[in-house]
Amino acid sequence: MLESSGAPQQKRGPLGSPNRDLLKLTYELRSPSDSPDWDAYHAIRRRVLFERRGRMGVYDAAHPDEQKPGNHPKVLALGREVLGVIRIDLAPPQAVFRRVAVREDRQRRGLGTILLGLAEQFALQHHCKELASHVDRDAVAFYTKCGFTVTGSAPLEASTVLMSKKIIG
Repeated sequence: MLESSGAPQQKRGPLGSPNRDLLKLTYELRSPSDSPDWDAYHAIRRRVLFERRGRMGVYDAAHPDEQKPGNHPKVLALGREVLGVIRIDLAPPQAVFRRVAVREDRQRRGLGTILLGLAEQFALQHHCKELASHVDRDAVAFYTKCGFTVTGSAPLEASTVLMSKKIIG
């Protein structure tokens, strides 16, 4: 839009300040706080990590590890919209990333990188110096791009590879 002076008009937020949300998106890694968050958390995990891999009817939303002390279910959100999920199991000096997934309709847009970066910050805040994750073989290249390295070897028939990353605070 143009003002009458010909200068571009900025969209304004409350109190007349420029609405910077239009220019910069703010993603948040948070604990699920209500039923819609928990529903999205489990739906993404069930669909992306189980059903898409042909494992129908085996996902357990009530698995006891979800509530175990030191285990932190998290959602990647933009406002109220849940885009991705992770569970971070803390055992300083190590944090283990479990069941990492981005919603199917939001994949290949950089959200996995954002999710891992925010999870790494969370681990650092809890005095962790190393990250580990059992990574699906199809995701090894992505984790490598994010600074992880293959740790040890896995049998060819194994569906996951153990990867790790040293982190510095």
